[in-house]
Amino acid sequence: MKFVKSGICLLFLLLLSGGYRMSAGPSGQTQLKLKTVVLDPGHGGKDAGCVSRDGKVYEKNLTLSIATLLGQKISKAYPDVKVIYTRSTDKYITLNDRAEIANRNHADLFISIHINSFSTTSPNGFSAHIFGRSSGKDSDLFRGNMELCRRENSVILLEEDYSTKYQGFDPNDPESFIFFNLMQNAYYEQSLLFAADVEKELSKGPITHSRGISQDPFYVLWKTAMPSVLLELGFISNSSDLRIMNSASGKEQLASRLFAAFSEFKKKYDGSLDISTAQAARPSEPDMSAQNNEDTQYGVQILVLSKRLKAGDKALKGYKPEIFRSGNLYKYIVGVSSSEAEARDTYKSVKRKFPDSFPVKISGGKVSAL
Repeated sequence: MKFVKSGICLLFLLLLSGGYRMSAGPSGQTQLKLKTVVLDPGHGGKDAGCVSRDGKVYEKNLTLSIATLLGQKISKAYPDVKVIYTRSTDKYITLNDRAEIANRNHADLFISIHINSFSTTSPNGFSAHIFGRSSGKDSDLFRGNMELCRRENSVILLEEDYSTKYQGFDPNDPESFIFFNLMQNAYYEQSLLFAADVEKELSKGPITHSRGISQDPFYVLWKTAMPSVLLELGFISNSSDLRIMNSASGKEQLASRLFAAFSEFKKKYDGSLDISTAQAARPSEPDMSAQNNEDTQYGVQILVLSKRLKAGDKALKGYKPEIFRSGNLYKYIVGVSSSEAEARDTYKSVKRKFPDSFPVKISGGKVSAL
């Protein structure tokens, strides 16, 4: 459990130490701002990544070129946004270090850029990935993109004593992925929003085939404490995709699409939280859909999001929570009852699906941790 607990502690420490960038609003309120983005060109140095069938084109070079173009566009359009690269040259960077660069700089968004490959030449198109279980319907744990995850995670094997450094995680052992199932991505909603923006923009070309958005256990996404997305921009094994990605115009177009997605996400991100520091620290009045009386009740808080999810949303994992509003945030509470003991007992089962959940007290419309 040390492996899991260290990740949970990392998330909370970063949140408490100011992972979110806030700025003062016109009325003395605080406002969420996207101030720092970390661009992560996949692979590098001794890790070439995927290689074209003729052996002449390396993934590491394509990702660096596209990430550099994207960063230049962001810097030019948004001089107030700090753009940080996990690597700016053909240098080998560990998965752990990539994530730590983002965490250390309190990034508001992490974009990991990759190129896909397959054993045959027919598969093509782009895909976006956020951290989580495989989204393949009725599939075994992570089966849908297991090969892709194993390949991207396998860079760990290039490091000396990786089994100690990564606390026993073996990218070739499917059982290692069970650890990921115990972690809840606190930035699920924001990551999904950016992934959707990317899919919308990339679908406009030059590579128009979308392979969709999926949740997968990429190590680098698990270790980053901010909205994070891993992108596979095309297949180096497909001649059409390769021709586009390896051309100057193709790289420029792909970078422009990613920039458009970044701009759209930034509009949503900036100002998505507009509450005073006091309001952010303690809940206020509940949403009208939730119970609102003076009787003290108890439950388990599973999520805090900036928008209201529809009933049955997969992010709720089968639960039907009562929703309490705090400023522009929605707090999702399950197992609401008049018994504190019952709430604590409910928490024992809820935490299996939501490790970051915790028991709460609801009194006079106020929600507070037990």
